[in-house]
Amino acid sequence: MTGSKLAAVVLAAGLGTRMRSETPKHLHPLLGRRLADWVIEAVRELGPDPLVVVTSPDTRDAFENAEVAVQHEPRGTGDAAAAARRSLEGFDGDVLVVTGDAAAITGELLARLVDTHRSEGAVATVLSFEPDEAGAYGRIVRDDDGALRAIVEAADASADELALREVNSSIYVFDAAKLWPALEGLSPQNAQGELYLTDTVRDLVSAGERVAVYKAEDAAEAEGVNTRAELAAAAAILRDRINHEHMLAGATIVDPSSTWIEPGVELEPDCTIEPFTVLKGATRVARGAEVGPQVVAVDAEIGPGARVGPFCYLRPGTVLESGAKAGAFVEIKNSRIGERTKVPHQSYIGDAEIGADTNIAAGNITVNFPHQPGRPKSRTKIGRNVRTGVHNAFVAPVEVGDDAWIGAGSVITKDVPPESLAVARARQENKEGYVRRKREE
Repeated sequence: MTGSKLAAVVLAAGLGTRMRSETPKHLHPLLGRRLADWVIEAVRELGPDPLVVVTSPDTRDAFENAEVAVQHEPRGTGDAAAAARRSLEGFDGDVLVVTGDAAAITGELLARLVDTHRSEGAVATVLSFEPDEAGAYGRIVRDDDGALRAIVEAADASADELALREVNSSIYVFDAAKLWPALEGLSPQNAQGELYLTDTVRDLVSAGERVAVYKAEDAAEAEGVNTRAELAAAAAILRDRINHEHMLAGATIVDPSSTWIEPGVELEPDCTIEPFTVLKGATRVARGAEVGPQVVAVDAEIGPGARVGPFCYLRPGTVLESGAKAGAFVEIKNSRIGERTKVPHQSYIGDAEIGADTNIAAGNITVNFPHQPGRPKSRTKIGRNVRTGVHNAFVAPVEVGDDAWIGAGSVITKDVPPESLAVARARQENKEGYVRRKREE
């Protein structure tokens, strides 16, 4: 984007009382990020310098990757914007002000807003939209020529103003030279007794300054989040956006509406994601892999042609190499599963290294918990082409050599040499007539 310099202020100091939560609204988790992080990432696409996040005193340490300004008392959006003034001392370009709860905002929309501001030669530009329900949003009031006359908060609006459908998103671009004097002139003469940032627009218009409006084509991009219901709605928008991008890039997502993929996940072309699958963190799914249905994977690496699911949980540190399988009711954590190795059903594999072409039978467990408190978990090593039996337990640290077999029901506590059969269970003994005698007694 060309033109004058651009700074940005993200307003994230609100208490969010309508969330009914002890967690501040802007810190609520939303599809792998916090609510305000989605806004910050969209703003970063424009390359503002500086980028300032306005927080409350309680959340000042929550944003490590941005310059932080503190609004010490909740005195309204105008006061929140003014809190960033020290961070922008001497800045003489345009200031983008974005509410920190507009989770679905995009860099593209913000860029169009800034471009409109500059092409119109305005001292301030407002981002407006038309939601299905105007609710508590401030109304955009235009004059007979369609120019902006004022923004009226819902609590202060007349019946005619409340009937207006175009509303304020609380996202603006200001000429810095005009913004600070306008903020200084605010007074809390309104129903909330607060300093409204919207009143700067009214005052600039009254002073004869040019104030422009850019209306968002997609209302969902501009809507804020104030309740848990709106948080869920924003999550669905972001989910659909992420899934759409993956599908356009060549991944198959069988049922996008039931598939939740966080923004840090990588999907290679020609992988397939089945319904009701959740992929989190830095999970990577390689070409030809099939994941799901009903799979949760967190910070896992799923190799080419691997098969995962159904009803499988891959925890952080899991690596499935090419052609490996993690099947039904399998949980794997911090383990590497070798090429073409199968963990087909009802097993827990934690802190383990398993070689290629091995078959892990049903109900296997690597017992990795330390015997003494404070010690790190131990690892299990199982070699290539090993055949375990049903209901095996491997008590770490233990190593099973290549081509070994393990008898069903065995608890392995000692290393197993290559090409050996390990049996670690009591010999079966039948006591004939035992049940009959017990009944007679």
